[in-house]
Amino acid sequence: MRRGKLPFIPVGEFYTRHAETLQLKLVGPALGFERKIREPTINRPGLALSGFFTYFAGKRIQVFGNAESSYLKSLPESEQQTRCLQLCEQHIPCVVVSRHLSVPKALSDAAAHLEIAIFRTPMVTMRFINAATIGLEMDFAPVTTEHGSMVDIMGIGTLVRGSSGVGKSECVLGLIERGYSLVSDDVTRFRVLDGRELVGTAPDLTRYHMEVRGLGVINVASIFGVGSIRIEKRLDLIVTLRDWQELEEVDRIGLEQEFYEILGIRIPHITIPVRTGRDLARLVEVGALDQKLKSLGQNSAVEFNQRLLNLMQASKET
Repeated sequence: MRRGKLPFIPVGEFYTRHAETLQLKLVGPALGFERKIREPTINRPGLALSGFFTYFAGKRIQVFGNAESSYLKSLPESEQQTRCLQLCEQHIPCVVVSRHLSVPKALSDAAAHLEIAIFRTPMVTMRFINAATIGLEMDFAPVTTEHGSMVDIMGIGTLVRGSSGVGKSECVLGLIERGYSLVSDDVTRFRVLDGRELVGTAPDLTRYHMEVRGLGVINVASIFGVGSIRIEKRLDLIVTLRDWQELEEVDRIGLEQEFYEILGIRIPHITIPVRTGRDLARLVEVGALDQKLKSLGQNSAVEFNQRLLNLMQASKET
């Protein structure tokens, strides 16, 4: 699995992923699908059509709206051909004509000559730009995978980690039985959004499924209903299950907050000791709810410690 930011998206891959959402239709033959989109945003080539290419964003998808089409029509035919050829010579990845406007002949000729794909969409220009930018941001987002099962516990995306056989599957199964939703089992794929939060999802092959020792692979949605599944969820908490004997010291108060880093994002982390008789699902549930309180500014451990300090201070004064 790739790590870090994707350096480019091929035009063909962009079209395959987003043709339905962006209502894209290919104009002419499938040329230039191997060209690379190197920046996750959109450019309107207004100044470039006037011949000004300083600071031209040639690594982006180029969009023709009403303004660009109207400007081209105002030029003599020979001038249209020159301007469109100059634009296409800038190694642009592809062109999208919005509002279901007709593709200018000068543009289609230049694109065909240099093997550049042209698409049309009925979407309004700014609506297309916004939707395409969101799609590209998702495509370019840094991605990695982590071994662990992810569950949505009352809005708290919780990744349950631990060595093989420690009880992850039984713990997650117990959480699902309590009405919470499975995001991914055993392997979770994460991507960074806006450089500030991680969103987890399941690999396509294992989505909706869990492997439970003794039972094999089960379809969670079929057994517990569609409400037991979340396609994706923001990661808020990481829980590591460890055998009690492997821990040298167990934090009994929880004053010191631990963190686990994924793709440069620090996520709150707790370690839960595992031994016979402990209800792991209940402990993970409480840990997630406590994290929810912390996100709202209420830290039980800090409050208890402050009460203890106040009591000690009062005892000294008396």
